[in-house]
Amino acid sequence: MTTEDTTSLSDLLDVHDAVLAGMQKTGPQPMAPALGFYAGSLGREATDLSQLAFRQALTNAPADHPLLWLWRKQLTEWDFRTGADWSATEPRTDERRAAVHEKLGFDAATREVIDTLIPVQKLSGSVVISREFTPWRTLQSQQGRDWYWPKYAGLLASKGWSAEAVAKLDNAAERVVERLADPTAERPYQSRGLVVGYVQSGKTANFTGVIAKAIDAGYRLVIVLGGTLNLLRAQTQRRLDMELAGRENILRSASEVDSDYATDADWNQDKFLRHGGLPSQLGAFDIIRLTTRENDYKPLAQGIGALEIEKREQTSPLYDPLNLHHSAARLMVVKKNKTVLGKLVKDLKKIGSLLNEIPVLIIDDESDEASVNTANPNKPDAERTAINGKISELLKLMPRSQYVGYTATPFANVFVDPSDTEDIFPRDFIISLDRPIGYMGIQEFHDIDSDIPPEDRTFANSQARAHVRDVRASEDEDDASLREAVDMFVLTAAMKIYREFAGAEPLGAGHFRHHTMLVHESRLTADHRELANCLLRLWYDGGFTGPDGHQRLRKLFDADVAPVSAARAEGFAVPASFEELAPHIGAAWMRIGGNESPIIVVNGDKDIERGEADFDQRGIWKILVGGQKLSRGYTVEGLTVTYYRRSAGNSSTLMQMGRWFGFRKGYQDLVRLYIGREESTGKREVDLYEAFEAICRDEELFREELRQYSVMVDGKPQVTPAQVPPLVSQHLPWLKPTSPNKMYNARLVEVRSAGRWIEPTAYPKTATALRQNTQTWIPVLESLSEDTVEFSQTDENGMLRTFRAFAGLLPSEELLPLLRSLKWKGEQFAPHLAFIESIVKETAQAEDWLILAPQHAGPGKRASFGPSGRTLSWFDRARRRDPLFGAISEPKHRAAPLRVAGALPSCEDPVTERFVSERRGVISLYPVVEPDQHASVQAGGVLDPSNTVMAFSFVAPAAAERPDHRLVRFTTVDSSREEAPIISC
Repeated sequence: MTTEDTTSLSDLLDVHDAVLAGMQKTGPQPMAPALGFYAGSLGREATDLSQLAFRQALTNAPADHPLLWLWRKQLTEWDFRTGADWSATEPRTDERRAAVHEKLGFDAATREVIDTLIPVQKLSGSVVISREFTPWRTLQSQQGRDWYWPKYAGLLASKGWSAEAVAKLDNAAERVVERLADPTAERPYQSRGLVVGYVQSGKTANFTGVIAKAIDAGYRLVIVLGGTLNLLRAQTQRRLDMELAGRENILRSASEVDSDYATDADWNQDKFLRHGGLPSQLGAFDIIRLTTRENDYKPLAQGIGALEIEKREQTSPLYDPLNLHHSAARLMVVKKNKTVLGKLVKDLKKIGSLLNEIPVLIIDDESDEASVNTANPNKPDAERTAINGKISELLKLMPRSQYVGYTATPFANVFVDPSDTEDIFPRDFIISLDRPIGYMGIQEFHDIDSDIPPEDRTFANSQARAHVRDVRASEDEDDASLREAVDMFVLTAAMKIYREFAGAEPLGAGHFRHHTMLVHESRLTADHRELANCLLRLWYDGGFTGPDGHQRLRKLFDADVAPVSAARAEGFAVPASFEELAPHIGAAWMRIGGNESPIIVVNGDKDIERGEADFDQRGIWKILVGGQKLSRGYTVEGLTVTYYRRSAGNSSTLMQMGRWFGFRKGYQDLVRLYIGREESTGKREVDLYEAFEAICRDEELFREELRQYSVMVDGKPQVTPAQVPPLVSQHLPWLKPTSPNKMYNARLVEVRSAGRWIEPTAYPKTATALRQNTQTWIPVLESLSEDTVEFSQTDENGMLRTFRAFAGLLPSEELLPLLRSLKWKGEQFAPHLAFIESIVKETAQAEDWLILAPQHAGPGKRASFGPSGRTLSWFDRARRRDPLFGAISEPKHRAAPLRVAGALPSCEDPVTERFVSERRGVISLYPVVEPDQHASVQAGGVLDPSNTVMAFSFVAPAAAERPDHRLVRFTTVDSSREEAPIISC
């Protein structure tokens, strides 16, 4: 590009910048007259402002040129904007982009160039489950008042966020803020919501954006509940200070050396946001911090002055726009601690009547931890748990307070009793954030529903093969797997240093400030000491810089690091041989253990307070050993190798331990997870890797359910937040969604499950009820075919599933009375029965049902059954807790029934195809014998109806859809009712 081209490009940038700035309020307008006006006012009359010149400039500009960035930012913002009054088109569509082009007056050639360089981002956006609300966020209401959001968005852009990523964050944060109450409204309203992200996926960025937009809108007191630990609170405080408050609000006329960040590397490298002056002196408003990085909330020494918000017009309430938009905002980050919150409540009470006027935003980070009331609601005198009680007090004190919880594990929150007005149930909205670009989540460590046979999986096509290494206690002698993990940590450290020397991206990756390994086996501090000693021994016996160590590292490099990186390095530098990497091993060894301390034990706040594990204060290349302190909220920066052996009893706890999730720019190919497999606990075989895969399925199914039900029907939401809990699933019997004392909520009336495999599990235990159910099914079993039928069908992943079963047809009019007579524990089957009755009686979409009795392939577990003494297979299943079983069917039993019901395409198996019919459902019967009854069955070879659970699964005809696509009907359960159920579908 010539100097003349550069100069004209610079002039064009100035003019286009001014034009697009002028369209912030109006939306897209004709470019030609606007260009002429601004070119004159800027003294750029000689600049070629034709569309041809613009096209050429865009085409010739470097990918990172400000002109291209300017248009990428603006077009993305217009693409994402919802409720745009200048277009009725849907956001993130070709139609929206075409409407923008039309309003700008661009010709076909210009449109083609722009859409090639800046394609429409057709991302799905956040999923919103919401009550109906009154819109108050308009373009006009934001004019002239936005200060902190644009500053924050600009900071993110300067840190390398793409325009698309910033626009996505803008959109997601706006979905939250628009559902808060209007801070200027005369009538107070408390909105309560929940934002569901992914573990270590940038939830803080979202709530920072929400806070920025909320204070711009008029919220003047922001209370962030920043976890239960000092280190988590301090992390959140620093992040908000750095990216939202900014240097001027931190200093407030104090000298740089007096700042609480005077020794912070990012502060001294000018990475904290700058406003260019105190915001109040620049026509905006200040943020007054009531907590600092080092200091949690403390009783205010000089009365309550710091909390009393000034009023410009004393005769008007604070929420009057005349007062609100001229007052400073107060920000505090408070630990979830009873004593600390008690001090805050005590101080707030001193404000008196002003509390009724302050628009307050409460952000609860990790809202499923400590915040939820776990007291038994069925006990009449039960007191609220400590933290929940203090949050409840805050909400009662401030009638204009809004509560927004943030979590990656939402089940505890959605199981809160919605009728408890003092609790934190997200009655107004639940928002599920998109999975961020570049995020390594559970899908990056599991081959979820992969259609590639296990024997054909490679480092290139298998996530598990690339990133996961098994740790089997029975095979792990002399800490062999732990030694390999340490070796991998040294090798990946050398790889990072190699990339630091590789030059510009993508080959190089800049400077890696942190490189860490996490070892997590126990929550006990004594175990941490023992493990740290073991790691020290492995480290000093490793010989990493000598021939023995190099021989081990060479073998691991050739077998693991080199082939994985060759397949997954995505352009980053990969050494051609171990010899090319070897010179960097010594430097890696020095960075990790040069100070003779390669290990940091993190099992208390003191570890971060003295700086050992403080990633903000210094670069850390260490092995971290810990337990609970490392399992929730605490971000382990630079995490590359994880050695994980600790189990947990519920999904929420286990998921929060997944510190290996996150953003791994420049080293995704180097990430390794060493995880426990098939360990006996005395009660069950625990496979941690299997457990995390089950969590992934539970989580993704929950998100998919939210997405499905977020579609409006007749302009109204299908479900409200109070109706969400029954959408929570559970794939492993022993791994509950969350703690049992957090599982209270609503009841389904009907679940429309056309073409879906449904498996009720809440069977009774009394001999009378079991006998009645068994005798109800015996005539059906007696009527089935004399010989077994072999069914074959490929499942949704393309895997061929085959099994044998006795089979027969049953008309719907005979099935209904049978189903109605069955005894259940609780109301689990009632919503499904309501659906079956509707498609039989109301819509005639189910004519008959194929009844199957699947049989084992081998001769074991067979017994005579019923008056004819017919021999059938029985199934060994245990209840996960009274009265619920876990999964009863087997995966191979599901594909053929789904095909018969029309939910899967044909694989041309003639036997299965013989039974396919549009109005046919399928029921699979499973005589279940619980473990304590095995002996009697095996001794006599006869199934006793009083000890047999006649379990079944069903698939309704896939064609039995409602025209309006409504899938569920609910009724709420009042917590005062004795029969209020625990929902656990």
